[in-house]
Amino acid sequence: MRNTRPFALSLIIATLLTVAAAGADRLLVPMDLQQHNHLKAYGLAFWILERGIEVDWLLNYRGGSFAVQSHDLIAQEARIRGVSFELVSEPDIARIYAQIDGANMDVVRLEKAPKIAVYTPPNAQPWDDAVTMALDYADIPYDKLWDAEVLNGALDDYDWLHLHHEDFTGQYGKFYASFHNEPWYQQQQRTYEEQARRLGFAKVSEQKKAVARTIYDYVVGGGFLFAMCSATDTFDIALAAQGVDITHTLFDGDPLDSQAQAKLDFTKTVAFENFTIETNPLVYEHSDIDTTPKDARLIRSAEAEYFTLFEFSARHDPVPTMLTQCHTSVVNGFLGQTTAFHKKLIKDHMVILAEVEGTDQVKYIHGQVGRGTITFYGGHDPEDHKHHVGDPPTQLDLHRSSPGYRLILNNVLFPAAKKQERKT
Repeated sequence: MRNTRPFALSLIIATLLTVAAAGADRLLVPMDLQQHNHLKAYGLAFWILERGIEVDWLLNYRGGSFAVQSHDLIAQEARIRGVSFELVSEPDIARIYAQIDGANMDVVRLEKAPKIAVYTPPNAQPWDDAVTMALDYADIPYDKLWDAEVLNGALDDYDWLHLHHEDFTGQYGKFYASFHNEPWYQQQQRTYEEQARRLGFAKVSEQKKAVARTIYDYVVGGGFLFAMCSATDTFDIALAAQGVDITHTLFDGDPLDSQAQAKLDFTKTVAFENFTIETNPLVYEHSDIDTTPKDARLIRSAEAEYFTLFEFSARHDPVPTMLTQCHTSVVNGFLGQTTAFHKKLIKDHMVILAEVEGTDQVKYIHGQVGRGTITFYGGHDPEDHKHHVGDPPTQLDLHRSSPGYRLILNNVLFPAAKKQERKT
């Protein structure tokens, strides 16, 4: 979806700010507990960037606050969105920047709104996607792409790509045991098979591998990739299994390669290595990367399954610092088909952003791949602990300050700071 709000206001605001007096106030959007709506605050920052106005992201200052030259039109937009803000005089903002300069804080200037794409299927599915819900709630515009667009080069037009909860192995999410008689499952399989034929592939699994390779090339060329839940591990499994049949007859009509595990090539993956794939079609799991408890009796509450964000040096590690900005370091846990990742299977170059303390469970990781980056976030919905198939979508207006959703939206703004230079 693209934002339909008129852009004529962009030139007006930019012009007014250009001619504003040097002593004008700053508009500070606090991101600590004083913020009424953290999620819409990201949308406000994006709205300002869309209009050609730079925004300062004050890393580790009051939960990762935003600062911009003040103007009535920006304040009006903040009020419309229900976003808390403060007017700060130039002497006071100078004191804030001096405080930042002497602590584990920094200022990153956001320069330009990134163009966003969401890789999502055209057919309705009986589950929602946390990222698209967050983007819609924050009023951040995005376009939808699917396999044909990806394979035809559409990714070249985008800075940031989110992968919907996709199964890049071509096994339809491993939902066969529980849902193969459901109309939505059968329709999904027909849709995928028809598209594979239209695109010239003999099997869905081969088409999905080609899509994964194309997305990998997009990242290597400088793209920003964000994925959650099963789109994380299945993406790497598909990359490792290029030229290897890892799908059971139930999914593609022919036997899998009996030597599939031995033929996996972990040099082609971006985040994980030395994992073991799950080839049983009746097991709701793709590999041993995932940490979801196999025994339902081991599943506890969201509060009991909390994870902890790492603290980074804002000055020396601005990227992981941006990605972990929050008003709390402790976030309630939430499950998914891929809930979290076993630390022993994560490649050394990946930066661990959040983990479940006292375990080998890693929830949130980030890494450089070529000229681009990947960020993987385990779990399905940060405000719905178990979220079963068919459950209603989360109402984000009831979770305006969700720490788990804030981590998603940190990633949306991250590409706006392409030049990682200190600017005060």
